[in-house]
Amino acid sequence: MNKYIITLLMTTAVTLKGYTQANISPAPKQTKLIAITGATIHIGNGSIVENGTILFNGGKIISVAAGGQAPQDDVLVINANGKHVYPGFISPNTNLGLAEFESVKATLDYSEIGNMNPHIRSIVAYNTDSKVPATLRSNGILMAQITPEGGTIAGSSSVVQLDAWNWEDAAIKIDDAMHVTWPVIPRSRGFGRAPVVSAEILQERRQLAINELEQIFSEAKGYADLTKPAAVNPRLAAMKHLFDGSQRLFITADSQKDIVAAVNFAKKYKLTPVIIGGDEAYLIMDFLKENNVSVIVKQPHALPNSTDDDVNMPYKNAAVLANAGVTVVVSIEGYWQQRNLPFMAGTVSAWGLDKEKALSTITLNTAKVLGISKTAGSLEAGKDATLFISSGDALDMKTNHVEKAFIQGRDINLDNLHKQLDKKFSEKYGMKAAN
Repeated sequence: MNKYIITLLMTTAVTLKGYTQANISPAPKQTKLIAITGATIHIGNGSIVENGTILFNGGKIISVAAGGQAPQDDVLVINANGKHVYPGFISPNTNLGLAEFESVKATLDYSEIGNMNPHIRSIVAYNTDSKVPATLRSNGILMAQITPEGGTIAGSSSVVQLDAWNWEDAAIKIDDAMHVTWPVIPRSRGFGRAPVVSAEILQERRQLAINELEQIFSEAKGYADLTKPAAVNPRLAAMKHLFDGSQRLFITADSQKDIVAAVNFAKKYKLTPVIIGGDEAYLIMDFLKENNVSVIVKQPHALPNSTDDDVNMPYKNAAVLANAGVTVVVSIEGYWQQRNLPFMAGTVSAWGLDKEKALSTITLNTAKVLGISKTAGSLEAGKDATLFISSGDALDMKTNHVEKAFIQGRDINLDNLHKQLDKKFSEKYGMKAAN
């Protein structure tokens, strides 16, 4: 009897759960020429086209022109007078699709046991059935760099578009970067607290971790130089593309000493790294420019790195770097928080960076750093038609309202579980639901 009761309860739970899920199918391929007319077109490279027309077909942009006329025959015309068209925003360095519920360990798949995991590939764990990407699309985030975490070498990230049946459909660039966290001495736990171990022991542990990193990179470089290795080593083989230029090295480092050490480490192997974090990057801007190092800055809405820092430095960091000529990308932590990425760029523009240059920190600059700028990041002829229409300023949380979005020309469904719940309970309490 108990078996039948349990079966009935499970069946009922699954049925009820189905009614609360946002089941949204990926959009079909573009089959007709589309023209968006009358919009303010934000190219993504710092320029704007007023009262512009953008044509795209077969998933590719055909033309972007001011006051352009749409073809008369067999074309779907979208009137966007008074509205804005943007390239799809790109979310870097996120575990989106690798986590679903923070409190449920079984849904967390962004890290592996061990300290050196260059063979780990995030793309094969990416969950296209996650309910989170749909909430991002509603704010214009249409692509993301899916990144593993943990250890000194976390593994390889991949770039995906956020409307797909499976990870093979989603992939834009597989294994785009290898991710390393530079070994550091842990920061103090706070005033009045005695350290658990001495400073000398902490320094020794840090040096051992650096030595271990040096060893695996040295071995990987030697392995990559072999035409036919006598024995296959999956860990070393996974690092081969770092040395042939088809994969980039991303290093997480914050203090100026750690950034300099990380860049010099990469130079030993003839690699140009991308720095993630870079809290103190503004102190060594000449060094970064000299070595052509790009920086993915942390979200501006954060506390200063130390008690002696300018309290507004997190807000200004991106602008200070970008205005000095460093290529800057803006990021935000976590996965569901990624929906606020455009508003982080908006904060950057309010703290010293030109509005269109701030837009570039989540569009073209990101595409360049991720190695996808030939097909994404800006609205130019020949690139993917990955873009969206907003009735307001997409970097302003008060006015941003994404009305229509396209990924590679496909007309994306902008519904999501948040909107469904808003509608459900707005109807219950007689309120007007947000669109």
